[in-house]
Amino acid sequence: MTELPVTPARYPWRLVGGATVLLLLAMFVSGLLTNPAWDWKTFSEWLFEKSIMNAVLLTLQLTLFGGVIGFAGGVVLAMMRLSSNPILRATSWSYVWLFRSIPLIVQLLFWGNISYLYSTLSIGIPFGPSFAEIPTLHLISGVGAAIIGLSLHESAYAAEIVRSGILSVDQGQLEAGTALGIPKFRQFRRIIFPQAMRTILPNAANLIISLLKGTSVVYVLAIGELFYQVQVIYGGSGQIVPLLMVASVWYVILVSVMSVGQFYLERHFSKGALRTLPPTPLQKLRMQMTTLTKLGAR
Repeated sequence: MTELPVTPARYPWRLVGGATVLLLLAMFVSGLLTNPAWDWKTFSEWLFEKSIMNAVLLTLQLTLFGGVIGFAGGVVLAMMRLSSNPILRATSWSYVWLFRSIPLIVQLLFWGNISYLYSTLSIGIPFGPSFAEIPTLHLISGVGAAIIGLSLHESAYAAEIVRSGILSVDQGQLEAGTALGIPKFRQFRRIIFPQAMRTILPNAANLIISLLKGTSVVYVLAIGELFYQVQVIYGGSGQIVPLLMVASVWYVILVSVMSVGQFYLERHFSKGALRTLPPTPLQKLRMQMTTLTKLGAR
């Protein structure tokens, strides 16, 4: 029996495309290293400077509190929107509509000037007597106003992300859980939530990353987060480009760390949906090392 020759498929345009990308990348790196306007010496001096590190820490704090409080509020709003109570549904819809309509910078300015709008906060009967009053002049600090503004803004978007995740779960599974007599809270915790997280996580990660970069908007409240601190430094020294690169590099580092966390969370919640979980970066490295070792042995 005559064996037919096996000719491997060739893809010349893939090679052309890859070579073009490598050439453009090399040109870009060359421009970064040879152009003196980037001023890498100043960049290296400020990258780990104490005031910059404090600003990075404050940026992380704003992101953490805004994300946690925002998503907690988003879960409540999503459950209200899915409720059979028309008042809860209308309230949730109105909140999402309002806070998605008003720009974040406007919301921050409102909270930053709350003492101008309301000199006191009172507890009592609406349109009637008040039982207690609290002066607002020193009640909310600049950081507190930023956290409140970021959290309320975040919860409006998180509510829709959580709601879409819950709606993505097959209703037949809930009917089966009810038929088995599983309590509603346990159905949510053991059936709805794990499956909804597969849909929620990618969108939630994008929202948290947007929040991280959106913390730069709180400069309107004169809070020393990363972007504001960089502005203060280059406003005095005039070294705009290297200081902007300092902020950019720190944002890239923080987003990269968040992306790693996103990968492991998605991998965890994909259990039960995939027969084989995607390999971790360490597992990929081990497989490549094993392949290279085998090739070397041959």
